[in-house]
Amino acid sequence: MSRLNQVPSLFLLSPLLLSGLAAAENAVDNVVMNSSVMDNSAVERIEVTGRALNQGYLVDENSSATKLDLTVKETPQAISIISTEQLTDFALSNINLALDQATGVQVERIETDRTYYKARGFDITNFQVDGLGLPFTGGGIEGDLDTAIYQQVEVVRGANGLMSGVGNPSATVNMVRKRPGREFAAKTQFSYGSWQDQRLDADVQGELGEGLAARAVAVKQDKNSYLDRYAHDKTLGYLVVDAELSDNSTVVFGHSGQHSEGKGGMWGALNLFYGNGEAIEYSRSASTSADWSYWQVKDHRSFVELQHKLNDNWALTASYQLMQIDQQGDLFYVYVSGANGIDPVTGLGTTGYGSFYGKEEQTQLADLYLQGKFDLAGRQHELVAGLNISDRDYTDISLYDFSTGAGFPAMPAPAVWNGNTAKPVFKDGQSGSDVNAKQQSAYSAVRWDLADSLKLITGARWIKAEVAGLSYGVDQSTEDKKAVPYVGAVYDLTSDISLYSSHTAIFLPQNERDANRQLLKPVQGKTMEFGVKADLFADKALLSLAVFDIQQQNMAVFDKDIVDPVAGLFKAYKTAEEISSSGVELELAGAVTEQLQLSASLVQLNIDGDKLVEAYTPKRTMKLSAVYQLPQLPGLTVGVNYRWQDDISRVQGKVAAIYANAGQDIVTRQDAYGLLGLMASYDVNSQWQIQLNADNLTDEKYLNSLYWAQAYYGAPANYRLGVSYQF
Repeated sequence: MSRLNQVPSLFLLSPLLLSGLAAAENAVDNVVMNSSVMDNSAVERIEVTGRALNQGYLVDENSSATKLDLTVKETPQAISIISTEQLTDFALSNINLALDQATGVQVERIETDRTYYKARGFDITNFQVDGLGLPFTGGGIEGDLDTAIYQQVEVVRGANGLMSGVGNPSATVNMVRKRPGREFAAKTQFSYGSWQDQRLDADVQGELGEGLAARAVAVKQDKNSYLDRYAHDKTLGYLVVDAELSDNSTVVFGHSGQHSEGKGGMWGALNLFYGNGEAIEYSRSASTSADWSYWQVKDHRSFVELQHKLNDNWALTASYQLMQIDQQGDLFYVYVSGANGIDPVTGLGTTGYGSFYGKEEQTQLADLYLQGKFDLAGRQHELVAGLNISDRDYTDISLYDFSTGAGFPAMPAPAVWNGNTAKPVFKDGQSGSDVNAKQQSAYSAVRWDLADSLKLITGARWIKAEVAGLSYGVDQSTEDKKAVPYVGAVYDLTSDISLYSSHTAIFLPQNERDANRQLLKPVQGKTMEFGVKADLFADKALLSLAVFDIQQQNMAVFDKDIVDPVAGLFKAYKTAEEISSSGVELELAGAVTEQLQLSASLVQLNIDGDKLVEAYTPKRTMKLSAVYQLPQLPGLTVGVNYRWQDDISRVQGKVAAIYANAGQDIVTRQDAYGLLGLMASYDVNSQWQIQLNADNLTDEKYLNSLYWAQAYYGAPANYRLGVSYQF
């Protein structure tokens, strides 16, 4: 049977219904025990059935927002979940491709090997694995984070200070690792795509003995690129073991390691305009990289999780993660060095900037929480309370070449640059960082069952964040404490429709620095959200509508670039008095019919208080992923993927005095565009499957992002063919 038809007939029943059915069963049992003459065949048997957690594009179980045992519909926040099926159908093999599909998320591809993410107008800095994580120092991901080891990717939009450590109002991304099943299963897939993109996946799981199961995942990918000189190699391994220590205790432990290396990648991107403000025309393959540049990331993560059921209602969970991330690379950046910008006639006016960069980062995360149910005033309520600590050490080093003449070469016109420049000797101007960052927090949340149709969630998280050490000669020492409250309510208007609201305080220590290299004050503010969630199509799909309003003070906004040959390229920031964001998000996910699965969203966003961010953030976005299984041809599934955003722009500065149009604003613009993808898969039999994916079929030419003053172009039309075998 195809995965599209594996939809259970009953959904997970509400606690009230379960209680009612349990009471009915007890009544039936009493009748049977107290009657010696009743025929057993006359007794009505009531069977209580659960539901599978994953149903195509609707994943109903979620704990990312509160750690309470809630469905997505019962959670008073907007949540999007990219399911296993969606990851597979559209070959979403890395986190960037996955988050491209998430409602309200903007993936800012600023460089070939570094990416930032935004939601509701603000940077996403909270990334978790299995609900445990630490905000990134700069908010971005380096390298190419693969999704092969994850069951699903959850995005909780809005401030989530209760569970994620800080009340960042953008979103929290939680990547849920695959866990082993008891039955043996194995799958391997080989795919080949445009630009010699070769990828081999393997996934095997099963029982090793009584109460012991394991799962192993491996990936090897090697690809070239549409970008000049760029290629990428990636190797991934993952092993997880699930052991039942007793009837009430289980332990899960595992390790993942990913090595990725981009060769010929860009540090920074294309300079987009001449000194007179005219846009520079590039081919889509244009790159500022040198032919010797590279960026390597080694990411190793070990984890253990112990859960003990104290009784039928209470459980204690302890988890620990150790992350070791090592990075290094020979980098080449191109910047405008002339006071009059790039000459529109000769194309001259830029300088290259070579650097070696290395970084070692170790993070330890520990979490202990108690979760359960208790009775009060004749009703049953839920509680979670826990402690969380994190400790992050990182050291980095930058080296330059001031002596050979190769460290800062004058660049030719952009149109003739081919990456051929002498490699510098990186032995000069050594500088770097040695920093320790700690975070301690205590949190608690209660879901109050006030009435059959009304549930209230109250909670708070106390946070203490400390940073110590030096970075490029600047003292990083800072300490902040804050209690972040949370309150949310869900009201069942009918059995299918729920209304919700939530309010969360914002507290976010910042790593950005002003022009004097001083740390900015923490961001503070508040966010409010109202919404409605409705079960549709016999409870097989969920419609969500969210309306939100965010107010922030002290938020870091870009001030200016400072090119410092000793301390590197430094971006200076300043605090904004107030930045607000408001908008509406509409999402539908699940099975519309037995054959049609989809995930669709529309977002309207308004930003006030920062003209720069307002201009480069799309005000309207639309996303659609849908697959349809042809009833006339069993085994054949076809699908469509479409993403659209409206126009964006960025004010880059003023035209220099030597030009006739001196003083005019220099503005880079990206018109509205849409990206169309198609897929088709065919089950040859129960073991073999063939799948074809095509992306950007209309061959749109577009800039990936205007998050920075520089940018590069997205991929043209491309294709991938995969063959998989499972047994």
